Amino acid sequence: MTTRTTPAAAAGTWTLGDLTVNRIGFGAMRLTGSVAFGPGVPGDRDRSIGVLRRAIDLGVDHIDTAAFYFSSRLSANELINRALAPYPDDLVITTKVWPARDPSGAWWWATPEQLRGQVEENLRQLGRDHLDVVNLRIPPSRTTGSIADHFGALAELRDAGLIRHLGVSNAKPEHLAEAQAIAPVVCVQNPLGIGTPAEERELLHRCGEQGIAFVPFFAIAGAGRESGATSAEHPQVLAIARAHGATPAQVRLAWTLRLGPHVLAIPGTGNPDHLEENVAAGTLRLSDDEMARLQTVSSSSPASRT
Repeated sequence: MTTRTTPAAAAGTWTLGDLTVNRIGFGAMRLTGSVAFGPGVPGDRDRSIGVLRRAIDLGVDHIDTAAFYFSSRLSANELINRALAPYPDDLVITTKVWPARDPSGAWWWATPEQLRGQVEENLRQLGRDHLDVVNLRIPPSRTTGSIADHFGALAELRDAGLIRHLGVSNAKPEHLAEAQAIAPVVCVQNPLGIGTPAEERELLHRCGEQGIAFVPFFAIAGAGRESGATSAEHPQVLAIARAHGATPAQVRLAWTLRLGPHVLAIPGTGNPDHLEENVAAGTLRLSDDEMARLQTVSSSSPASRT
């Protein structure tokens, strides 16, 4: 297969099992509106479809999504299907299960026996016969305790051919170890950004040692989390952005990519201009001094999207 030289390839590649992806990917959460699972500005269908198609043009070959990414009018999975099917051969789509939302938006958490239904829902919405990567998204309340029953159910679906590779999300080191005793884990998807306390980066380093992809979310939003980036920004981030003629969001993404060759970025947006900026962040190279300065940023410092 001929390798295209694209903007998204500037940061290099990594493998999810046997699937090679550019380290700059795309998160689908914000395609359905300003906040994908809460009150917010509704998304625009045509613009979201255009963003997805432009992402592929820029070389994005890794899209992160979930069946619970929907608003009153739009579903991220169905937008992906509408925009990109028939899918490019090299496109890797990652989704996540365990949490779900009913039509009213209320959350519920699946039993191990219900995970097959969630996997099949993703298959139907995406129009695929298998899922490339499925992350088991661990509930925030499950900081301790076993995930073996849920991960084991996904491993059975992998053996049945519905799933190609497995990962864990919102995980602790003990979750990863427990999952690995059941089936191979190709990625860990956890919140991480500038200002994340050092103790919360333990899993990032452990993944690097084992050749597992680490995929941070909220890399741009920071403390804003699902609500998105705010209008304020830390002076260190602003100063480094000015020095490079870049945006603060690009600095945050460049910082993310400097954490290790196994770290993937999945910035999400429904804004075509922000998409271009996010992908271009793969060419931004921060110095060791700049990385050290960013280490001083507090986790309480808000992110900015300007």
